[in-house]
Amino acid sequence: MKNFALIGVAGYIAPRHLKAIADTGNNLVGAYDLFDSVGRLDSSFPECAFFTEQVLFDRFFTKRQQTDNPIGWLTVCTPNYTHDAFIRYGLRLGCNVICEKPVVLNPYNIDNLMEVERQTGHHAYTILQLRLHDSIKALKRKVEEGPKDKVYDVDLTYITSRGRWYYTSWKGDVHKSGGVATNIGVHFYDMLQWVFGPVQRNVVHVMSHDRVAGYLELKQARVRYFLSINAACLPPDAVQGEKRTYRLMTVDGEAFEFSQGFTELHTASYEEIFAGRGFRISEARNSIQIVSDIRHSTPIGLKGDYHPLARLPLAPHPFGWDDVKY
Repeated sequence: MKNFALIGVAGYIAPRHLKAIADTGNNLVGAYDLFDSVGRLDSSFPECAFFTEQVLFDRFFTKRQQTDNPIGWLTVCTPNYTHDAFIRYGLRLGCNVICEKPVVLNPYNIDNLMEVERQTGHHAYTILQLRLHDSIKALKRKVEEGPKDKVYDVDLTYITSRGRWYYTSWKGDVHKSGGVATNIGVHFYDMLQWVFGPVQRNVVHVMSHDRVAGYLELKQARVRYFLSINAACLPPDAVQGEKRTYRLMTVDGEAFEFSQGFTELHTASYEEIFAGRGFRISEARNSIQIVSDIRHSTPIGLKGDYHPLARLPLAPHPFGWDDVKY
């Protein structure tokens, strides 16, 4: 049984990590969050020590590391912009670290963290769960076993509706979340480059506070994508079905289904890590480079080969803020 600590236990993604820790037969001994709505701990780890002040959590953590039963693993479920610091923290306290995606916001952060790994002798992992999805693995095999010169036409649409709260939270601050492409799309970009090969061209057509649309030319795919958090972008069939999330990928005009099991792969991710097959932070470099390049791009507008939904009229910011390029 491995001893875990978890930072960000009150957050949205934490329950998947709590379940993964429990499902793999391990123990959560300490947790920290600024917010105290953490009754979720009762279901699996009622004896877990919980802290709302970092200095108290740090004292607990440091003292525990001096015992004969130290904490060996730290899970990070905090806002995106804090990942880098908390990964360093865990590594330097003698832990291996599992960090939710996006592992960092910039490619150079990965270089620096890899140096800390080297110095400490411990490892940092991230969650790239789409690589473990059976349908995605089958698609990768199909591409690898198919003609090496074939280039697939791919359309990716992902709309996950968010309310006004989003813009008050850290997620609505591009400097903290990385913007829409990073916050809701980084695992899709990772999946695409993992299946179809490295990026050869990265074009952004539209980018605002609530959406991003662009074109990726990969080694074996031409990808048009549209990502949004605005419910007004949902297609009519999604609205009629009373769904607030719409996910569709087509490959050469045929719908590719990977919705089933999409949110249930964290336990599998932990199992892979403990089996020595986990995704080290270096594995995330390509996807972090993609979203960083998108964030720093100047949108070209509706030119070239763009996603059909890129034509949707842009919405004003709900708080009246001017839309600025990320």
